[in-house]
Amino acid sequence: MNTALTSKGQVTIPKKIRDALQLTPGSRVEFNVNADGQVVLHKAGAQRRNKLDRFERVRGRAQIKWRTDQLMALLRGD
Repeated sequence: MNTALTSKGQVTIPKKIRDALQLTPGSRVEFNVNADGQVVLHKAGAQRRNKLDRFERVRGRAQIKWRTDQLMALLRGD
């Protein structure tokens, strides 16, 4: 699918894509550029787990409350 860019920098989102993302007039969308240089379109506010990097996905998930001396003993084999 391709579409033309207007002089104002606007494009028409093809119907197949609008339908797939359930976009209606007035819907908000987000544009991102991935690591491969491809433009990715998302419906604004949609939950996207893959947007977070692997560290952000697990941030704050540790349930074990280690004390520094306990952790050091475990790591050092004391």
